[in-house]
Order: sequence, then C-alpha cells, then structure tokens
Amino acid sequence: MSKFFLDYNLKVRLPIIVFTAAIVFAITYYVSYAERNGIGYTPEQPIKYSHNLHAGDMKIDCQYCHTGVEKSRNAGIPSADICMNCHTAARTDKPEIIKLKEFYDYNKPITWKRVHKIPDFAYFSHAVHVGKGIDCENCHGDMAKTEVVGQVHSFTMGACLECHRSPEKNIKDFSKLQEKFSIKKGPEYCSACHR
Repeated sequence: MSKFFLDYNLKVRLPIIVFTAAIVFAITYYVSYAERNGIGYTPEQPIKYSHNLHAGDMKIDCQYCHTGVEKSRNAGIPSADICMNCHTAARTDKPEIIKLKEFYDYNKPITWKRVHKIPDFAYFSHAVHVGKGIDCENCHGDMAKTEVVGQVHSFTMGACLECHRSPEKNIKDFSKLQEKFSIKKGPEYCSACHR
C-alpha cells in the first residue's frame, strides 16, 4: 500500500505541484514586470502639476525647477520657493496654487513622491549626462507632453548598458552630441556604476 502512495505521489501529485508552481511563477513574473522596472509608476502627488503646461506650453527649461541637475548626481525636486518665484503673482486663485502657498507660508517641504529611482547600489550622475548634452527626454520621456509624471523607460542595468553600448540608437540627436562633445559610448566597466 505504501508503494502505491509513493508511485501516486511521484506520478500524479509531483507533476501537478511542479506545473502549478511554474504557472504561478510565470504569471507573477509577467504581472509584476512593470512594477519591477518601474514602468508605468505614476503616483498621485500632493500638488497637481502639469509638465505639459510648464515645460510644454510655457517652455520653461527643466533646469529652472530641477536645479541640481547640472551640478550633482540628483536632479533635485523643486521646493515651494522655486514655484513661488512665479506663483506669488501668477494664477494665485487656483486651488493647487493655494495648496502650494500653504506649503510656502508655513515653510513646509512639499512631500513630492519620487517617480524615477535607480537602486541604491548603482551610481548615476545627472551632472555627467547633462554636461555631455544628453537631453532629459532620453530617460524621462517627453515631459513637455506629459500631464502627470510617470516612469516611461526602464532604469534597469540592461537599459543603461543598452544606451551606453548603442547611444546612436538610444540618444536623441546623438550625432550632434558626438561632434560637439566628442563622445563615443558610455562606460561599460562595473565600477562606473557600482561604486
């Protein structure tokens, strides 16, 4: 009788368990793909902000609000002070500007939710990339046409290496940047990003 149960377990139950585990893994892998890569992540922000209006219609340069982008590894998220440079006079009666003014008046930081993030174990410098003339759009998408910010490109190691290995396919106006900055390809050695 125990041989019957052993044969039954090996011939029937084990394949069912392995098949079920494989199906669950496959479904989980594909369903969580966007979350693992961050693509599509679009959190609700404390103040509704339209990049379409500011960067698109009004043509405000990214670096006006993201002040650290030329100098540091982080682009920086705008404080209420930067927004209030314009909004002490412009559209002060709008509900979102009223919320913004409260942050400003009480000297409270705006609790923006970070959208674009690379892992802590990887080093990335905005200053290096911006200094070489690489446009923000290459990694962040066309913000001038974006109402609500979300991650549109993958920030995985594979995505970065693809760009470093084939910049002519991945970087907008790469031939012009090659002439101006005499850049070829990005580094591929481990210590460039893993420090």
